Amino acid sequence: MARPRTVSDEKILQATIRMMAKHGPVAMTLAHVAGEIGLSPAALVKRFGSKRALLLEVSKTAGAGMAAALAELRRTAASPLAALLDAATFLARHTRSAEELANHLAFLQIDVTDPEFRRPMLALSRATLAGYRGLLDDAIARKELRRCDTEQLARVLNAVVGGSLIAWAVFRKGSAEAWLRADLEAALEPHRLPRKSGT
Repeated sequence: MARPRTVSDEKILQATIRMMAKHGPVAMTLAHVAGEIGLSPAALVKRFGSKRALLLEVSKTAGAGMAAALAELRRTAASPLAALLDAATFLARHTRSAEELANHLAFLQIDVTDPEFRRPMLALSRATLAGYRGLLDDAIARKELRRCDTEQLARVLNAVVGGSLIAWAVFRKGSAEAWLRADLEAALEPHRLPRKSGT
């Protein structure tokens, strides 16, 4: 009878993301991840096969995770635009330094140059755009925004997220979240309907 696993795959993947943010995907080792969750590197090899396979599993689960997170925000947030801003600033909210952002960008470099990693990255990007568009459609229905091409606006906002985070890493003024949120608000402002008095 197989022994029960003391640490779930989900916790291992979360630890991998933390260690990747701290060390970068190249310098990060299985020992870093194992030490973070109280397992041995051999246990990770037995479960995932290799560091590359572990990183690939992180990429593969990201798309489904994003879709689920967006659906939950769409259900629970105070408004569609509030949900959109929370979703779009998720990475920034968990980025404590420019060095951490650089490590995330190093993983992105792998995503766009390695065909095996690009496939899940493409799935994540499509899930993100679809989620943004759904929230923009909801915002129009709730009369938060004027009618517009929500497919195009979703692409613009997605571009703002990437560009704004890099700009924050250069200028390093305030938090990454505050910097990005201000840029997103500026991109959305021309599309907002005037707020009614008392709201």
